[in-house]
Formats: sequence, structure tokens, C-alpha cells
Amino acid sequence: MKFYNILLITLGVFLLSNCTPKVAESVIDVREEMVEDVVTEPWRSAAPSAGPARQIKMGEYNEFDLDNGLKVIVVENHKLPRVSYQVSFNNLALYEGEQAGYVSFAGDLLSRGTKTKTKAEIDKSIDQIGASLSTSSNFVFGSSLTKHQDKLLDVMSDVLLNPSFPSEEFDKVKKQSLSGIQQSKDDPNTIAANVAGIVNYGADHPYGEVVTEVTVNAIQLKSCKEYYKTYFKPNNAYLTIVGDVTLPQAKATAEKYFGNWKKGNIPEVEYNMPSRPSAPKVSFSNKEGAVQSVVRLTYPIEMKPGSKEALHSSVMNSVLGGGVFLGRLMQNLREDKAYTYGARSSISPNRLVGSFNASASVRNEVTDSSIVEFIYEMDRMANEPISNNDLLLAKNSLAGSFARSLESPQTLARYAQNIVRFDLAEDHYETYLERLDKVTISDVQNIARKYVTSGNANIIVVGNKDEVADKLIRFDGDGEIDYYDAFGKKLEISNEALPSDITPQSILTNFFNKIGGEDKWNSVKSIEMHYGMEIMGMAAGVDIYKKAPNMAAMKVGTDAITFQEQVFDGTKAMSSAQGQQQVVTEGPIYDQIKALGVMVEQSVYNTDGYNMEVKGVDNVNGESCYKLSIEAPSGNKTTEYYSTKSGLLLRSVNSQDVAPGQTITVTQDFSDYQEHSGLMIAGKIASSGMGPAPIEMLLKEVKVDEAMDDALFKIK
Repeated sequence: MKFYNILLITLGVFLLSNCTPKVAESVIDVREEMVEDVVTEPWRSAAPSAGPARQIKMGEYNEFDLDNGLKVIVVENHKLPRVSYQVSFNNLALYEGEQAGYVSFAGDLLSRGTKTKTKAEIDKSIDQIGASLSTSSNFVFGSSLTKHQDKLLDVMSDVLLNPSFPSEEFDKVKKQSLSGIQQSKDDPNTIAANVAGIVNYGADHPYGEVVTEVTVNAIQLKSCKEYYKTYFKPNNAYLTIVGDVTLPQAKATAEKYFGNWKKGNIPEVEYNMPSRPSAPKVSFSNKEGAVQSVVRLTYPIEMKPGSKEALHSSVMNSVLGGGVFLGRLMQNLREDKAYTYGARSSISPNRLVGSFNASASVRNEVTDSSIVEFIYEMDRMANEPISNNDLLLAKNSLAGSFARSLESPQTLARYAQNIVRFDLAEDHYETYLERLDKVTISDVQNIARKYVTSGNANIIVVGNKDEVADKLIRFDGDGEIDYYDAFGKKLEISNEALPSDITPQSILTNFFNKIGGEDKWNSVKSIEMHYGMEIMGMAAGVDIYKKAPNMAAMKVGTDAITFQEQVFDGTKAMSSAQGQQQVVTEGPIYDQIKALGVMVEQSVYNTDGYNMEVKGVDNVNGESCYKLSIEAPSGNKTTEYYSTKSGLLLRSVNSQDVAPGQTITVTQDFSDYQEHSGLMIAGKIASSGMGPAPIEMLLKEVKVDEAMDDALFKIK
């Protein structure tokens, strides 16, 4: 049985209104980063005349080493009685293979139990002193009032040095990860990032592998323990102390809590340097029903952090697309063409392999035109010298960003760590403005010629294949588009013509035959179905009642709360959500609630006003499907996917306008069909696109042709 998207969209609005984003705290983000900060927010209509570059005097910091090889960086700041400690690891990215995701698991598990404390006891110890503690595969961070730092470090050092990796917490992390994957596979930006990783670096490179349900289910706890045992060594780490502390105190504290940490050998890893494609390559991932395309031009580059090229590229990128409104991409695609709300670029040095990216989300109808403009602006950077005004604006913006960054002691600590980590000159940051001032127009054009190469770009598009894909063939060097699923797995797309006997009617006839027969369904007098699901950690359910000839009711909620209710009494339609009730006798909402009264929605597809078209063969979760497009009399469009093998409905995609300029695309996957009184009903329905997280509904009970009270369909 098929659910109805108006219900799910309303439920999604409820979920969105009751969710709060989580915020992570950390002094230093230890991911690979550009050493030169690039933030551009111009506020002048004309650039001021340039004066001589100021000499920067960095704030004071101290560094020393413990006997076990732990490098300690101390930044004193006595304005507030707070202090933070972060142990960061100097790891290169690691290829994880069939267990992709286990490195992240290892970092998450550190704070979930030690040899002497449970997770609950760790959390209680931190909460009692108003501190914070977080862990990852690359760092352990803690912060507290100065007077509580010993209590903080008792817990922090225990978490770092004595993790127990409890199996019950491992199971929780795995469950959370699987839930996150379900949520992300419907996000077009995540899909674009997955495909970019594959095409830029290859699936056998640490920056190219994608964490999937398969790899998460393959993760073993012993792999997490082995990662910790191998890489969490003091001679592979930095301890950064920032805040209300003196150097003698810092030395005593570092020795007390981390001096007995045993050093060890760290394996060296090497990977082949990925190369740019020899000609432009279009890679497409289909998002059925999407009204926008995510466009990304990207490729790998070889550029080290802190190099002269990194500085020159930051100036160049500020002109191209690094700024919010200054960048040429923004001025072109947003301000001039109105294709998008934002178009940006980045060029990212990295110890292992860097990358160039230019991206935007654009309307379907201008996807190809947007790519033309991306290519135009990239080629313009390489082929034409920038103006003196552009150069000055970029320099002023970068200089202002750098000056603001010096106000933070955390930034000073990060800069100090970068000097050690990337083997930079001791005065690297003190001379930043002088070096920035010396960048010339010629430097910018030379760096663009080397690194901004549209002819060697991977052109990635995530969007509606039927509306967009064919227009992109002209951008591909060999004239053939490669197709990928949401996790970057390459798909084989058949271009063979459909057999002449495959029509909308034949697909629907086969479907009805598989679910019990259309006559059997039309003879049903009443049916009720009860699905169970979980919403925001609460057990909830979906209860559906249908009674011939055309009455229906649906309720979503828990035993205590009703999220959504819909009723069709044969004449009027009622929708109730969050205390607001609406009764209608015409219009789109009426039409959709009225459809609840049909035992099987597909039975009305052959009636007047419906238009159907077979769009070809597509892939759904690895299974070949006929793709059927349906347009209702109301103009509402749905795409359904029927297995070429079983004939069953496997997926439905429906896009609806929920507000001016706002469209929601709901995807429902149907599986685990079960027989009830001779009728086949989907036992599992996974829905995404209507809220902050996917919802999985499992069939709990079905009653066919049992007594049903008409009071269920009474509209008050």
C-alpha cells in the first residue's frame, strides 16, 4: 500500500519545528586546512590606497617537549579564569577499506568508557564542574574553569590513556552511524561530495572511500582498538594549552597527566598522487523530483600548506569565488544571471593531496548555462590579468581577516601548531602581511594558469536526470556521462529501447497481479493497517482505516500525542495537525485526502485526467525497475519504480510546493511485501525528504473485511 505525501510533509514540518542542532566545541580543528585563512567580506565601494604592510607581532606562546615526545604549546591568556587542553594527532588520512568508518568509531568510543568509569560516570564528572569534553579520531579536547582543571584532567587523561571500548557503546555508535547514513543519502550536497571523492581520488584512496551501510555493518570492535593502539602515541601528538595558566604550571600539569604516556613507532603510509582528468568529465547522480541541481567543478591538486603557492592561490581564489559577494562567480551567477543564491570556489592545500572546487545550487532549467559560466570565469582567471582594483580588494579582505583572527588566543595556538606541524618558518605568520603585500597581478595569473584548469575538471551534477542530464553531454570530453548512486558507486545505465509490449497499462496490470489482483482489491469492504516507527526517540505509529466505497482515516502519533490526522467521509476532507484543523471540499489538499479512500491508488491511474508515461529503465537499490511518470488531474506529478523482475512497486517520488518558492521532494521505498488474506502489502516503508531524518515504518497488523465503525470517518 502506498502512503500519501501530504501526511508525511506535515509530519516533517512537525519534526523540523521540534529539533535543535547540536554544536561541537573545539579549540583547534585538526583536519587538514589552509594555513592562510581566507575570508572575504568587502564593505567598501572603492578600495583605499595601499600603505606599507604592517609588521605583525604575534602574541607570545611557549613550546617544549616531554621525554616521551609529546610536543606542548602554551598560550597564556588571563582575561578569564578558564583553560582548555587539546591533544591533537599528526595522522595522515588512513584508507579503511571494507570497514570504512572504523577510525571515526574509535575516536567516538574514547569518551564512552574507561577501565574505571562508565560513560554515565564520565558525563557526570564533567557536568558537575561545568566543563566540556569531546573526542574524535584526531583529538581529545577538554575545557573548564581554571579552579577545576585538575578534575577535568583526571577525566580527560583517563579517557585518553585508558579507554575500554565497551561493546554496548560500540553498538550504539553503529546504530547512530547507520541512521546518519540514511539521512545523508537524500542530501544532494552529501551526494555530490561522495561522487567528488570517488572521481577525484579513486575508491582506494582515503579521500575517495565512502562510508556506507555495508562498511558500517562490517566494522569490528577490534579494528577500533587496534587503531587506537597504533596511532595514539605521544610522539605523534601535540598538547595545546590555552588560557589562564602560566608556563611553570603548564609544564607541571603536562608532566603529571601525560608524562607516563608510552611512546611507540608510528606506521608510515603512502598513497599514489591522484591526477586531474585529461579532458572534462561529467559525472551525474540522479535525484528524482529535484527542482535544483548541485553543480560542482572539481579536481585534485598538489599544493602543500604554507607554501608560496598557497598564499598566491588564496589571493587568486578570493577574486574568483572565495568571498561572499566579491567573488566573480557570485557576481556572475547570482547578481547578474540570478541562477543561484550563492556560487563559490575554494583551493585547498593539503599534505596528502589538495583540491580545487567551484560549486552552486541552481535551478534545473539553467544547470547547463551555469556550467558555461563556471567555465567562463575559470578560463578568464587564467587567460586575463586581474585589475589592480581586484588585487587590492582581495588583499585588503585577506589582511582584514588575518588581523581579526589574531584577536583570538585559540587562533594563536593553531598558528603555533601549524608552524611545528607543517615545518614552517618561525616568522611565517609575523611576515604574512609583508608577503601578502608582495603578491602581484602576474603571480595571480600564473597560479590560475597552473591550478584553475576547466579543461581538466570533473563536472559533478546531482539533480533530476530526466530534466537535466541530456543537456550536459556537450561538456563531457568523450561525450558519455557517467552515472553514480548516492554513495559514489558507478551505475550501468542501459540505453536499450524498451520492449514494445512495455506500456503504463502493462506495468500496472503486472503490479496488480502480484499484489493479489485488481478484482480482489476492489472486492475488499474494509481494511485497517497499523505501522510502527520511531520519531525523535519515541515509539509512534501510523493507523490507516479504509471502508468501501470511499471513506478513509489516517492517524500518526504516539499513545499520548497525535501528530497528524486525516479523514475523508465520502464528501468532505479534514486535516488536523498541531492543534489546527482544516475542512475542505475542493482543492489540492482535498484531492490528496480523497485519494485515501481508494483501496489501491494505482486503480485510478487509468481514469480521466491522469497522464502516464514510461520513462525507461532505472536502478533502485541495485534492482532494475521500470520508471513510470504519473500526472494527476490536479497537476501533481509522481514517479514510480516497478521491479522488472517481480513487478512490485519499489519506490515512489513526489514533489510538492509547500510554500512560495519552497518545494519538498518525498521519496518512499517499499519492501518486505507480505501476504494478508490473499493481498500483498509492503511490510516496510522507508520515507525521506519530509523532515530532518528518514522515517522507517514497519507493518505490525492488518485486518481485512472485519467490522469497522463508521464513527472513525466522522468529521466534527
